Amino acid sequence: MTALTLSTAAAPGLRADAIVIGVAKGAKGPIVAPGAEAVDKAYDGRLAGILETLGASGAEGEVTKLPAPAGFKAPLVLAVGLGTEPEKDAGFDPEALRRAAGSAARTLTGSKKAVFALPVTDAADLGAIAEGVVLGAYSFDAYKHNGNDARAKNGKAPLAEAALLGGKPRDAVHKAALLRAAAVGEELNRARDLINMPPNDLDPEAFAALAQTAAKEHGIKVQVLDEKALTKGGYGGILGVGAGSASAPRLVKLSYTSSKAKKTLAFVGKGITYDSGGISLKPAGHNETMKCDMSGAAAVFAAVVAAARLGLEVNVTGWLALAENMPSGSATRPGDVLRMYSGKTVEVLNTDAEGRLVLADALWAASAEKPDAIVDVATLTGAMMLALGSRTFGIMANDDAFRTTLHEAAEEVGEPAWPMPLPEHLRKGMDSTVADIANMGERMGGGLVAGLFLREFVGEGITWAHLDIAGPAFNEGGPFGYTPKGGTGTAVRTLVRLAELTASGDLG
Repeated sequence: MTALTLSTAAAPGLRADAIVIGVAKGAKGPIVAPGAEAVDKAYDGRLAGILETLGASGAEGEVTKLPAPAGFKAPLVLAVGLGTEPEKDAGFDPEALRRAAGSAARTLTGSKKAVFALPVTDAADLGAIAEGVVLGAYSFDAYKHNGNDARAKNGKAPLAEAALLGGKPRDAVHKAALLRAAAVGEELNRARDLINMPPNDLDPEAFAALAQTAAKEHGIKVQVLDEKALTKGGYGGILGVGAGSASAPRLVKLSYTSSKAKKTLAFVGKGITYDSGGISLKPAGHNETMKCDMSGAAAVFAAVVAAARLGLEVNVTGWLALAENMPSGSATRPGDVLRMYSGKTVEVLNTDAEGRLVLADALWAASAEKPDAIVDVATLTGAMMLALGSRTFGIMANDDAFRTTLHEAAEEVGEPAWPMPLPEHLRKGMDSTVADIANMGERMGGGLVAGLFLREFVGEGITWAHLDIAGPAFNEGGPFGYTPKGGTGTAVRTLVRLAELTASGDLG
């Protein structure tokens, strides 16, 4: 991971591979953002004009390199776009800083140290920049020849150290912002690693073992239900989905507790380590990225560990519903009826609507402990991608105020999300003639239908929300900002922020 430090030294005197500054879109061209005054002075105040000559405009995501002035101990100045210049007396949006820092860290792959002289007005800005650096420097190379050793020899290792200017190393609030950024960023990157792992190495048993190791390291209690325990307990949804695979399913419970906690949150994650669609086999072209179908469980896992690392004064329980959905002679068939952990029966009309089945069992198990709120996270429906695209996740809930809280938390941490309804008229489409409910309903509004299905398995009187992260969980395009190609770790920061709000008493 990239080491983070705070420095009060002037940028020109710091020995590094590069100095990162911000540039914004002004009314008459690019302007040098606050934090880079010493750098601009070394260019005789002409840095904005030089950048414009080089084609820079200050647009978000733009990166411009230029040689450092004489006398600098760093050979390179890296200007990153921050977007439109804010109104007078208003600072830059933390997400703009986070993305700019991420773009710079990604560009500086292979560098040992960089100095970040971006605009800082408070600890929140410092935290955003630090988080952007940790997330932007991420890479997944474990399966490349010689792994990290090869990257080091080729000069392609992630940025090793980032010195952030504008903060005070001895200020407790500033230090806390850096520690938080490191904890959240590192755990989000842990989720990315899991999502990017090939399914032949990350089956349900392997995922559970990794969770056990991390739990032990961070003082988190862990319980793993294997296939025998799941059978004895009557977890028909998880068992039904995993029935066709040689890799048996698991249900993992992670429990972080605080002696000062007044409330308890339960996070439930869909963990389909590979989704072939089962008997309802996915068509060619839709299988290649299905290792990412455990992104919800990865997010929940990372969020619980982050809460423990931050010592939040809230109890957080994570439920990882892990199974592999494969076709075989023992696989669940369309038309089969499963008896769920709740006792309800489900007619399986499509085995590729499997995520809601494993989540249903985990939601009922979480409900039995009567938490103050439950949030499930899942790459659940292609319909949500059609509705919101590839960068925004949908939020459904049985409580409008809670849905709003989650939406605001997501936007605050830089995870685009949108509130979605649960229209009651869509429930009828899941009526079954042979079971209590079917796992499919109307095709139109499929993402909302899935949410309505899940609501059936939430305990009475419990506040609940569902995050459908099917779009942003896995980036099949090019990297941007602090987001890499592949697993993104979407929802980790939203869950952590919810836990922080709950700990501080702001959840209500």
